[in-house]
Amino acid sequence: MKKLIPLAMACALLAGCGSAQTKQQTVVESDLLHHNFVLQSVDGVAVEAKQGSGPSIEFGEKMNISGSMCNRFFGQGQLENGVLTVKNLATTRMMCADPQRNQWDQTIGTLLANGAKVSLNGQQLTLSGSDHQLVYTLKDWVN
Repeated sequence: MKKLIPLAMACALLAGCGSAQTKQQTVVESDLLHHNFVLQSVDGVAVEAKQGSGPSIEFGEKMNISGSMCNRFFGQGQLENGVLTVKNLATTRMMCADPQRNQWDQTIGTLLANGAKVSLNGQQLTLSGSDHQLVYTLKDWVN
């Protein structure tokens, strides 16, 4: 019995170390800076590729965020503990011919204002919060 306790403790310690390695790393500013991402899906709905520039998000110097959905948006982002917040997001105010894109304009605005959990898996960027998830793919302007 005395030998089982140290053995059980060693197994628990090793199991804890193994799970720490599989834990996803928190995204930091340097992971995003100077990258452009193109929207692939919103809440599981695929985004149709259209002529010209499609919906995207770009991370500039000092976390200046810019992008487009139906309208263009921009603002000063803040990334803390893997959560991206843009408190004073400015947007153009055009009405889109596509009602779904109009809805997505509101979705990205609300998500960034309230704080979006950011995950980066290879070239796939995911912004998620409350009831929404936006999935982007890296597509920098210069390779």
